[in-house]
Amino acid sequence: MKAVILLGHGSRVPGAGKDMGNVAQILKEKYTLDMVKTCHMSRLGPHFPETLAACVSEGANEVIVIPYFLNMGLHIRLDIPEMMQAEAEKYPDIKIIYGKHLGYDDSFADIIKKELTNLLN
Repeated sequence: MKAVILLGHGSRVPGAGKDMGNVAQILKEKYTLDMVKTCHMSRLGPHFPETLAACVSEGANEVIVIPYFLNMGLHIRLDIPEMMQAEAEKYPDIKIIYGKHLGYDDSFADIIKKELTNLLN
């Protein structure tokens, strides 16, 4: 079974990851994915190690990690790959794939235009 993990930065503000959770739910429903979970690098949990463990315990044999980040900073280049490598060593029979961060997409301009329209009207 395949699992998808959306991995965000994290915040001290309770509920700050709600939007990412909403995206995960839409992905699960719209694309009939078996398992879509969210976690955070820091601050409030759940964190990656416990989320990966949950995926494995629920039967995932392949886990795709999508960093829920716009920019390619140190977390994307260094921190996440190192964390994933450390966790992957605990699960040698599980295929763990590091997906691309959100980065750039033309649709972001449409989202900002929609917000500007709302603000300017």
